[in-house]
Formats: sequence, C-alpha cells, structure tokens
Amino acid sequence: MADLKARIAKRCAKEFNDGDFINLGIGLPTMVADYLPEDVVVTCHSENGFAGIDEVAVESNLDVDIINSGGTYVTALPRAKFFDTAESFGLVRGGHVKATVLGAMEVAENGDLANWIVPGKKVAGMGGAMDLCAGCPETIIVMLHTQKGNHKIKEKCALPLTAEKCVTTIITEMAVMKVTDDGIVVVELHPDYTRAEVHEATGCKLTWSDKLKVYDEN
Repeated sequence: MADLKARIAKRCAKEFNDGDFINLGIGLPTMVADYLPEDVVVTCHSENGFAGIDEVAVESNLDVDIINSGGTYVTALPRAKFFDTAESFGLVRGGHVKATVLGAMEVAENGDLANWIVPGKKVAGMGGAMDLCAGCPETIIVMLHTQKGNHKIKEKCALPLTAEKCVTTIITEMAVMKVTDDGIVVVELHPDYTRAEVHEATGCKLTWSDKLKVYDEN
C-alpha cells in the first residue's frame, strides 16, 4: 500500500508548474512535496501558518517547531515564510493559492467531496478543508481508488459533504481523472490495470478521453 501511495504522490507532483503556490493537506497529500521536480519551483502552503514546505522530516533533520496542519513534522525551504492563521486563511479565501491537494472518503461524479467525518465516529475537526475547497481554483484529490473494496468514487456521496462541486482532478493508483460538467473523464490509465478493472472499482459512469495517455509516475 505504501508503494501505491508513493505512486499517487509522484504522479500528483507532475500537476504543477514553475511558480505555482499550492496547499497540501494531511496524510497522503503531504507526500507530494517529496516528489516535486528539482527544476520546478513550487511553494507549498500549510494552513497552520507557513509557506515553503519541503520534504517530510526524518530523524536527522527533524525540527520540533516545524509541523504541518496535520501535526506531521516537515522540513522548510530556505525561502519559507511563517505567518499567523489569519494571514494564512486570508491567502486561501482571497484566491491566492492555486490548488489544494486533499484526501477523500468519497467523491461524487459531479465533484462533491466528503472527507471530514464519518457519522458516529470521533473526529478532530474539519480543519481547513472547507475553506480550501471554496477558495482554491483547483481541488486535486489523491487517494486509493477503493476502501477495502468499497467504491469511493460514486454517483452521490453518502457521507456529510465537505464542499459541493469543488473537485477538479482525481488521482488514484489506477488512473488520473478530470471532473467535468458531463461527469468524470479518465485521461490517464496506469499500465497495471485495464479499463474493465477501473470501471469495476468505480461506483459511477466513466468516460474515457479520446486522447487517453499512459499514467506516468516516473
């Protein structure tokens, strides 16, 4: 599973261009910073108050004062800027963060997102996801395609929504998909899977791009 998550993070890292200012959510999204190309300058924002996230920290470079919004120890680039929560969310709400990378429990075919609570279970809180989905022009979901065989990409979300019609791109271990007005379009397929397997793992209709590409994680 760790290898599949790394595959997803590597592929997501290719979504960004030189100069982009993006937000990375907790969990799998945090891994994206580890795979950003060296020749592309991307600044990663963490809503708890800094911009310039680098790789996840290890014992040799761990600084207990540098954590991301999920409480993970990370490293910071030399150009990092630290600020308070008000400024951090001002950047988000003002539309200055190009994209947010988030995990998901469920994504609907119209782009609805459910990623913050399962009714009846304890939860730390919704975090900044609702603001991020509303304030960022792009919401990129990175996740395993299914949960113990159950569909996560569905016609409609059964769980409480984080935001409506916010998801623009879904990246799983199987495929890269774009959410459009006409539903979900598969634009890349990983060589490990067939179209039939992707359909079986998905709980809604899929359309395949006429210019379908090979999912390239390298």
